[in-house]
Amino acid sequence: MFGVTTSDDYRPVAWMGRYPLDMTSMLVALHVGCAILAALFGGYGLFAYAMFDSADIWSGQLWRFITYAFIHPAGSSALLWFAVEMYMLFIFGREVERFFGRRAYLALYGLLLLLPPIVLTLWGLTQRTGSMAGSATLHFGIFIAFVILYPNVQFFAFISAKWVAVILAAIGTLSALAARDWQYLVILWVSIGAAFIFVELRGAGPELPWWNRLKEFVRPRPKLRIVQKTATRPPVEREDVYASVDPILDKISKFGIGSLTGNERRQLDRARDRLLKKSE
Repeated sequence: MFGVTTSDDYRPVAWMGRYPLDMTSMLVALHVGCAILAALFGGYGLFAYAMFDSADIWSGQLWRFITYAFIHPAGSSALLWFAVEMYMLFIFGREVERFFGRRAYLALYGLLLLLPPIVLTLWGLTQRTGSMAGSATLHFGIFIAFVILYPNVQFFAFISAKWVAVILAAIGTLSALAARDWQYLVILWVSIGAAFIFVELRGAGPELPWWNRLKEFVRPRPKLRIVQKTATRPPVEREDVYASVDPILDKISKFGIGSLTGNERRQLDRARDRLLKKSE
């Protein structure tokens, strides 16, 4: 199932010698570069100016909508999980990009990048939300998109991708509930929901009866228009009465009334009746 391409927009962004570089490879390189910068200059206030905070957003620091995802702390355990995250992005992101094409893949990545901070910014209207940094939920959303496309791919030769996604989502949910971390819980499920809706709206997900019913429910109903029925008029008599009997009258003048056939007599009688009706 891997390597399926349904879009003619899938092509390399650049070439490194004979090796093509797709958009996912460029994103991995960008994140790795930001992690290196964080390791070298993280102590100079880099994190404070880049991480997301709803109060800073409302003060006009809109770059935080994007920069929060490229902050990768330089601790030993943090770097280990970052390496796992980049590996998952490289493996699964490339398959999603290959399936949808570059533009759709970037649209999905942008959606997963921007939607969580937008939700937290709106949440910040009522109370200040905590700071947010890192790209774990963003790339988990990419993994969810892969799972929706290939739910039965086997991992470790005994467990399918859909069950791996369920297990990871359950672990994240239970961890957030145990820590009362409502912000992480919201971000996690916003990312999962965004990935699911994106894939389903593009018609690439599985057939789900409840999803089809939901689409039918929200689909606008066609407006009914009342069309007035035009009254039917009797056909207008186009035959000229005089023109129809002129040949018969000529025949009478030449050969007499006895020369008329039965058919011509009936035609003459009908013409007389019509003339009488018009005169009335």
